[in-house]
Amino acid sequence: MTRIVLSTGNIVTGGPSIIRKPGTPRSNLELTNSLRSNFQAAQEDYAPSPVGSNGNGHHHGNEHPVNGNSRPTADSWTTSEDSVLYVPRIDWAAAGLQEDRAQYEITLKLFFLPTAPVAKRREYVHEALQLVMKELRVEHIDLLIVSFPGISFEGDCEWEADKINATMGNEEDEVVTWAALENLYEQGKVSRLGIAEFGTEKLQRFISRVKVRPAVDQINIKDCCNVPPPLTKLAKREGVELLTHGDCTDILPSGTLRELLGHSAQGAGILADDENAQNGLRGNLIPEWVAKYTAFVSYRGVIENKGYFAGAELVTA
Repeated sequence: MTRIVLSTGNIVTGGPSIIRKPGTPRSNLELTNSLRSNFQAAQEDYAPSPVGSNGNGHHHGNEHPVNGNSRPTADSWTTSEDSVLYVPRIDWAAAGLQEDRAQYEITLKLFFLPTAPVAKRREYVHEALQLVMKELRVEHIDLLIVSFPGISFEGDCEWEADKINATMGNEEDEVVTWAALENLYEQGKVSRLGIAEFGTEKLQRFISRVKVRPAVDQINIKDCCNVPPPLTKLAKREGVELLTHGDCTDILPSGTLRELLGHSAQGAGILADDENAQNGLRGNLIPEWVAKYTAFVSYRGVIENKGYFAGAELVTA
């Protein structure tokens, strides 16, 4: 069994990003494209200098040292620490924010994936939070939102979406998982807790069963016109802030992850393929969670740091 942590690094390029930027890609495409880009950058950084280079790792002309047979070996651009394989390796020394911590609003959205066991969600929460805090060099975050599998907010209208949503998910698992987040809240590591895709009935039942009520409910209304009036009324009465988003619920399916780490033209070359069992790791790859984080500079209204971590487990026969 091998634990794998994938990372995109900071995907904000060319200066800080305005928080509401038109044409922002869906989160699943943003995640996969950013991972591919970070894998390629790491392979280029750690690739041996070919003939014709200037000797300092920079390549001339149209050479592509990470393509084809010249792809560097996985151990040159990944690293193992405490039984976890980091893809790619992370330069923690370069991590951190540019300004004082008080200037930022830091949000972490954690997606629990349907392929992962519910019993391990407490571990996933701690692992994701520790990675984000280490990446940003902070001791707490402002908002932690959890997205449970099997829940969506979709329908021909907001009333239908709200009605269908009431029967989705697994309430017992959601309440048990929430207890792990409440511990982080009580420890001061998270200032506010939030949920995603909870309609009127689900939110009402959930509030009645938890100790620390969610401060935020984030819903996707791409297929609807408005937030359902009953949900708006409930949120106002209970002091829950309603936010909208464009994230995918199943953000990293097994097939997508295997393609990212496989030997295809756009793959990282980490996993073995069927043709040659010796050219990578073998086993059943199980995506477990995805963490999306943003560091928003409040007084300037811009995002300085944004990225993703993803956790998976490779189980050998």
